Amino acid sequence: MSFIPVIGLEVHAQLKTQTKIFCSCSTQFGAPPNTHICPVCLGMPGVLPVLNKKVVDFTLRMALATHCAVDRVSRFARKNYFYPDLPKGYQISQYELPIAQHGFVHIQIDGAKKKIGITRIHMEEDAGKLIHDPHRPLSKVDFNRTGVPLMEIVSEPDIRSPREAGAYLRQLRSIVRYLNVSDGNLEEGSFRCDANVSIMPEGAAEFGTRTEIKNLNSFKHVEKALQYEIERQKEILLDQGRVVQETRLWDADKNRTFSMRGKEDAHDYRYFPDPDLLPLVIDEDWIENVRQALPELPDDKQERFMTVYGLSDYDAGLLTAGRELADYFETCLALFNQPKQVSNWVTGPLLGLLHAQAKDISETPVSPQMLAELLQLIQDGTISTTIARTVFDEMASSGQAAEKIVADKGLVQVTDTGAIDAVVQKVLSRSEKEVTAYQNGKTKLMGFFVGQVMRETKGKANPKMVTEILKEKLSG
Repeated sequence: MSFIPVIGLEVHAQLKTQTKIFCSCSTQFGAPPNTHICPVCLGMPGVLPVLNKKVVDFTLRMALATHCAVDRVSRFARKNYFYPDLPKGYQISQYELPIAQHGFVHIQIDGAKKKIGITRIHMEEDAGKLIHDPHRPLSKVDFNRTGVPLMEIVSEPDIRSPREAGAYLRQLRSIVRYLNVSDGNLEEGSFRCDANVSIMPEGAAEFGTRTEIKNLNSFKHVEKALQYEIERQKEILLDQGRVVQETRLWDADKNRTFSMRGKEDAHDYRYFPDPDLLPLVIDEDWIENVRQALPELPDDKQERFMTVYGLSDYDAGLLTAGRELADYFETCLALFNQPKQVSNWVTGPLLGLLHAQAKDISETPVSPQMLAELLQLIQDGTISTTIARTVFDEMASSGQAAEKIVADKGLVQVTDTGAIDAVVQKVLSRSEKEVTAYQNGKTKLMGFFVGQVMRETKGKANPKMVTEILKEKLSG
């Protein structure tokens, strides 16, 4: 029997405000425990929350960027549950009247676009953090995170595979970074998600019983957890069992999910309007001001890179996945106007270097100006592409300019016809077998000869001149 996965994601993005959602406490990450707290975020008797306008502005940006309808009147609700990291005994969130609904984003899978619906976007406060003692049955609570503003983005159950889930998350993170409303840092927990997954027999009209996987904080973990859960549910159904609605956690060390608790429904939280907060009224001028301030978004930028610069769909998508990388590309392009060549070096050697060093583009040791200078040396014929790779590596390690490295190490390309001719003659004289084979029709051996000459010259010979001289001599 074949099954179809049905996946919906609830993404929590921490907003980049300086202060919390309902008080003036700092949102700075990494402060000593319980130093960024006050009576308001701790829910002491007699205090009143005051909404941070920046939180609304940031959420509006995301709503408009994802084609949501903004509700002119929304309100906050109390979500009631009891847990040690929730000092008030409830979380201020939005329920019946969220700020935005009915949006969508596009993802790309195997070159094809797919539309993923967004059910709602709403604002809420974060809870604290439990710190478990590894040696004793003891847990402590850090309330610094309590009241930090979150934007929750709830998808429609339109996702049909772990790969699609990963692509959707990457697209959302790209958008929040473009908008500069969240840093999207998975390691620090400022971008995390809960995944709801069920399976149904192929051709069935109704979804199966879903389980929820909580607090996934990496793309890899999301995809692996979903794949495991899909297979687990398949085994249960094929054994004539019944999938239980529950909340599960992902164990990255054991590569499995495990049961945490029974899955709550909305009514279990006893939502009701927060009596301390007035309804939020958003007029058309506010919406329009936010709309006018929106930057060029990833999909639009990708389309422009393809149309204006003639890049492939794949290259344009890679370059525009992050705003900083797209800016790096265009800064370099302004200095060296060869889009395809710049693209090849950014998506190849540069991203390869950053990946190997586990760095982001903001930490690159090779600036756009340095890369443009290197590419100019290639175009001028000063160095070959082969030598350029050596120069690039030296630039990355030393921080020196390409021109200085080339001069100091004597890497200038050999363009002297006589010198190249001598090396070609040397290579051909020791390759009689290959020469005969080439002259008998095995023309693919040209690559062999060029490689031998380049090796003899340590990559300094002009490849075009080498090829021309080889053709002349081999034709005789």
